[in-house]
Amino acid sequence: MRYLRWLTSGESHGKGLLGIMDGLPAGVPISEDEIATDLRRRQQGHGRGKRMAIERDRAEIYGGVRHGLTLGSPVGLIIPNKDWVNWQSKMSSSPVDDPPPPVTLPRPGHADLAGIKKYGQTDIRNVLERSSARETAMRVALGALARKLLLELGITVGSRVTSIHEIVDTATPEMDPVKMNEVADASPVRCIDEAASSAMVAAITQAMEDGDSLGGTFEVVAAGLPYGLGSPMQWDLKLKARLSAAVMSINGIEGVEMGIGFAGTRREGSAFHDEIVPTDDGEGVTRASNHVGGIEGGMSNAQPVIVRAAMKPIPTLRKPLRSVDIATGEPGLAHKERTDSCVVPAAAVIGESMVCLVIADALLEKFGGDSLDQVKAHMAASAQY
Repeated sequence: MRYLRWLTSGESHGKGLLGIMDGLPAGVPISEDEIATDLRRRQQGHGRGKRMAIERDRAEIYGGVRHGLTLGSPVGLIIPNKDWVNWQSKMSSSPVDDPPPPVTLPRPGHADLAGIKKYGQTDIRNVLERSSARETAMRVALGALARKLLLELGITVGSRVTSIHEIVDTATPEMDPVKMNEVADASPVRCIDEAASSAMVAAITQAMEDGDSLGGTFEVVAAGLPYGLGSPMQWDLKLKARLSAAVMSINGIEGVEMGIGFAGTRREGSAFHDEIVPTDDGEGVTRASNHVGGIEGGMSNAQPVIVRAAMKPIPTLRKPLRSVDIATGEPGLAHKERTDSCVVPAAAVIGESMVCLVIADALLEKFGGDSLDQVKAHMAASAQY
């Protein structure tokens, strides 16, 4: 991130999550209710665990907004953890007389073992609390700020689940991102196709009964981008690289592709590249297809940006896998922490938030402006579509 800078802080069972965003222009309309909408969407989905029944996430705006409009100063957010009342001694920031027993059986697939080796810890809880996906609640809250800026500039972002386990939604819906979210949010797994949605629910239910977990894939679509967000001039300025890094940073994501991605390797170039054709009114140009997913040469090409991601099954299992106790060296079963059976629907919402953050950053990089009105004026003067 170059123009929008943001940080999160907080542990899964600590007092709460903190977030701060610097670089948001003045005059962007923001409300806690709007942020809460995306936070609710992140908490939904068949297969979520008991934690979602405890938390009712709502971010308090702590600074940077006055009378519903951003000030141009850093925006601060706080999300309290309602479960903190049950963890005040275990997660106290001050020394306690009766510390809880350490967690010593690392979970395969989690940050546990590598984390204790990296930070020289003997209690895995010192690692797992921060590496928990609980942190992504604040990413979604910060992403809601970026989403509101984009909406003011005519850019919309939506998502859907495209597969869970072996069930694949092969539909290719022709709908804008706002409509996509309306349809996806009505599904318990955020899947557009009703038959695939029902099959996914059944597969997750079976995994829950088996004490297992399932992964899957999701798609994020952003529409309304002008030409030229990102740059081909340096490796870290390319929009595709920035989006890939942001989405890959989400817990459990194992792969990212743009457009038709790896499927394009099975096509000839003549069947892959998106031909340039006149618009219907003959006054401009458009594309006959969007296989590349809206990005060419590291820049947006005014077509919808399409990002797809693959998520592994959650590594914390109700029926834990084999492990080795780091204190005794004895074989055992991995630590059991409260968990979900499938979080692909939630990951899609988190993916939206990360895409919003990156696109908002790239847009401010190209057009600049200290206020929303200035950004709009700069885009009106120079944006190409």
